[in-house]
Amino acid sequence: MNSDARRERIQRELIPRDDTLRMIGALNDLKARLVAAERYQLLDDSGRIPAAPSYAELLQHAAGAQALSYDVVQMTVEFARSLHSTSRVGSRVLAHLATAATMSSQAVPNFAETAENSLSLPRSSGPPDRQYRDNRMVIDHATARAYLRRTSESLRDAAKELDAHLDFHRFLPAQARQQSPAPPQPRPSARHR
Repeated sequence: MNSDARRERIQRELIPRDDTLRMIGALNDLKARLVAAERYQLLDDSGRIPAAPSYAELLQHAAGAQALSYDVVQMTVEFARSLHSTSRVGSRVLAHLATAATMSSQAVPNFAETAENSLSLPRSSGPPDRQYRDNRMVIDHATARAYLRRTSESLRDAAKELDAHLDFHRFLPAQARQQSPAPPQPRPSARHR
């Protein structure tokens, strides 16, 4: 393969530096919001479910997760529609984003079920029923938070792919300079001899 064809192939694979930096920034912003959401609390300071957990607060966990999921899915859609998603690095980034979209979407119903179960706690018929509902709430809430953590990890992996791609940007100019042919020297004209 000649150097022109190699450069052309490299240029096709290259996601523009500004686009790469913008995407890394957006991924980092989403990761920070996800880390905050991973801290949603169900248990009190003693490590138990409060006697009367706040339905509104627990439902807010679902609303927050849904807003995050929407943003993750939108980012994934936008990237999938871009030409960048067809390059080698772009397809790896898209795979991480697809996982993040799936994981973030799974968190919402688990938070919503936690909130729904909180409504039935005061009406529980007896200690075994209450214990079952408590356990169910703990499992649902922990599962939702785990989905958010996995979402954050997938976004981190996508950002790592793009960071590595930035290294390629730094390498490319030096390589292109080394491979570019020397500019043609003007030839003396036959008329001026």
